[in-house]
Amino acid sequence: MRELPPGPAMESDILDALEALGYTGALLEEEALNKAAENGLSSPEFFELCVWLGSQIKSLCNMEESITSGDGMKDIESFQLEMSGFLREMACPYSSLISGDIKDRLRGKEDCLKLLLFLSTELQALKILHSKKIKGSHLEKHNEIIQEVQAICDALGLPNSPSSGIPPLLTNVEQKKRLEKINDALRSEYECRRRMLMKRLDVTVQSFGWSDRAKVKTDEIARIYQPKRYALSPKSTITLAHLLAAREDLSKIIRTSSGSTRENTVCAINKGGGGFQGGGGFQGGGGFQGGRGGYGGRGGYGDPYGGRGGYRRY
Repeated sequence: MRELPPGPAMESDILDALEALGYTGALLEEEALNKAAENGLSSPEFFELCVWLGSQIKSLCNMEESITSGDGMKDIESFQLEMSGFLREMACPYSSLISGDIKDRLRGKEDCLKLLLFLSTELQALKILHSKKIKGSHLEKHNEIIQEVQAICDALGLPNSPSSGIPPLLTNVEQKKRLEKINDALRSEYECRRRMLMKRLDVTVQSFGWSDRAKVKTDEIARIYQPKRYALSPKSTITLAHLLAAREDLSKIIRTSSGSTRENTVCAINKGGGGFQGGGGFQGGGGFQGGRGGYGGRGGYGDPYGGRGGYRRY
């Protein structure tokens, strides 16, 4: 890693790296990060973040040096010595962090930010290399489907040999291409449907705000609805791996009108006598399929709805 010039983007790079690494401490906000960097080693949050990054790096590579918490803030000089040896072993490119009087290092905000940037990016690189090393042990590196099926076999405790249980589907290139083409078409179709349903959801929730009672609760509705809405994605995540992992019972179709399903959907609106299945609904005595005359009979669409004679006749 070569030395990077300081700039306003350094804080953003650090925050992005920390979030990607799964850091959940107090320095995930830019203001808190800047304040901790200004205070340097006198900031407990900065001190703890350095120790956390050092311990994560130590766990992924065979290093002689390490960064320990020691006696906390009372042992700053020992921490500086450990950090100096740790950075030298990692070949840190920032000369201001590994040269000069140890007591004068990490005194300025810029040096503290450089330290966090170096440690966080090095940890990211180590995690990537570690992940690639694990994936490289699979039988077929360049075949995504083989790797996914292998992971399924490992999870289920099935034999790992491709010749002892992987379906013939994987060995037929033409079948694989056809299935991928079918899957792409289905993904595109269901993406269109999901976008339509999400739009209908937005319009429905928006219509709730038209009433006077809801207008005063706009912020509260947005606070509850928006996180759930942003979690919805129009993209389908179904891959060929899901097809290969599917069981036969997945193809069993359950009617939406079955009793077990309606137990979860019944409410006061469709439970009463005038709903979809009530005495005057779609299936009632004179609805779409009901009494005398259908649309034009007694009890069909009337003047207004449901009156005698249905549609007006001309």
